[in-house]
Amino acid sequence: MQQAKKDRSPWLWVPTLYFAQGIPYVIVMTVSVIMYKRFGVSNTDIALYTSWLYLPWVIKPFWSPFIDLISTKRWWVVSMQLLIGAGLAGVALLIPMPFYFQATLLVFWLMAFSSATHDIAADGFYMLALSDDKQSFFVGIRSTFYRLAMISGQGFLIIFAGAMERVTGNIRFSWSITFFVVAGIFILLMLYHRFALPKVQADKLHKSVNPNKKLGDFWETFRTFFQKDKIVLSLAFLLVYRLGEAMLVKLASPFLLDPVELGGLGLSTEQVGLAYGTVGVIALVLGGVLGGFAISMNGLKFWLIPMALFITLPNLAYVYMAFFQPADYITVISCVAIEQFGYGFGFAAFLMYMIYVAEGEFKTAHYAFATGFMALGMMLPGMAAGWLQDQVGYKMFFVIVVLMAIPTIWIAASIKLDPSFGKKK
Repeated sequence: MQQAKKDRSPWLWVPTLYFAQGIPYVIVMTVSVIMYKRFGVSNTDIALYTSWLYLPWVIKPFWSPFIDLISTKRWWVVSMQLLIGAGLAGVALLIPMPFYFQATLLVFWLMAFSSATHDIAADGFYMLALSDDKQSFFVGIRSTFYRLAMISGQGFLIIFAGAMERVTGNIRFSWSITFFVVAGIFILLMLYHRFALPKVQADKLHKSVNPNKKLGDFWETFRTFFQKDKIVLSLAFLLVYRLGEAMLVKLASPFLLDPVELGGLGLSTEQVGLAYGTVGVIALVLGGVLGGFAISMNGLKFWLIPMALFITLPNLAYVYMAFFQPADYITVISCVAIEQFGYGFGFAAFLMYMIYVAEGEFKTAHYAFATGFMALGMMLPGMAAGWLQDQVGYKMFFVIVVLMAIPTIWIAASIKLDPSFGKKK
């Protein structure tokens, strides 16, 4: 019986596990922004407070080593999914309340913490449950279903909320219903994984693990990470490479939703869901796939500066939209797709550079540290983005976003790499 459980096909749980991994992240980072905008919250408050939601992913590496000390990774996966489902239902219940902003932000933060913990447990379980060859085979599958979660959250969920707004005429009620629906879906996913995830012999609580040794090992990985060659330059790259995108991502949806007289495009919630959350995400995924292929052909060194240009210059599409405010929806969709494709293509270089930084004895742990700095690089600029936009308006804000290409290109040009790194052997 145990053997049967261990041999359970990964097709039964890998796709759904990574779909479940993507849903809370996209809800916390993107859906919350659109929801608060529809509720009339200012851009300053939206950008500042939703950027704080990155914090659990920033500090995730600091508690990840201790997950092994409490129960199994399978238990952590199921438990965090239960907490996330409860959090989604909590948001739905709190939306009608007069203090909804503070209350839902608190729940979103708890969801973010649960989601970051779920990421640690899910990735760990994946490595324990699958052999090396199966891990390689399913890496594309897990990525695909994570992206499908993005489309479902940023696209279909937003479109559903917009349709509910149109049918009911009550914005708060519509979003409350939307969150009840996604909470129900997530609870079903949790119940499914309660039975579908195999019980793997290697995934067990090691009572012999010494907490002091665990802490010592952690500080050793921490110390060796910051002793890497040219680590200051590497950290600067991780923090600055996405500077423009970190600012843009917090204001893209509010810009699309704001009325024309306030400098926005006046799109409906449904239109934003289709343009930004569906077509945009598809363009993002396509850009990422092509970016990875390009690096495998010519190496990271060859593509680093071109990809730095790709991740920054397509932001000119938003400059165009801010200055000319096109009424043609196809034009808007095309501009969003151009920016998202460039972001996806350029982001491939960023992912490869994190792998480069993590090279060495503690590769997995050092990669986790790199992802923490990646999240910090999104969090800090995003916090100020709303205030900046409120001060200068959408036109100048997007011009400033484009000018953020200067530090990105400068830091990319300063990086020295082995020409063969990332190139397909």
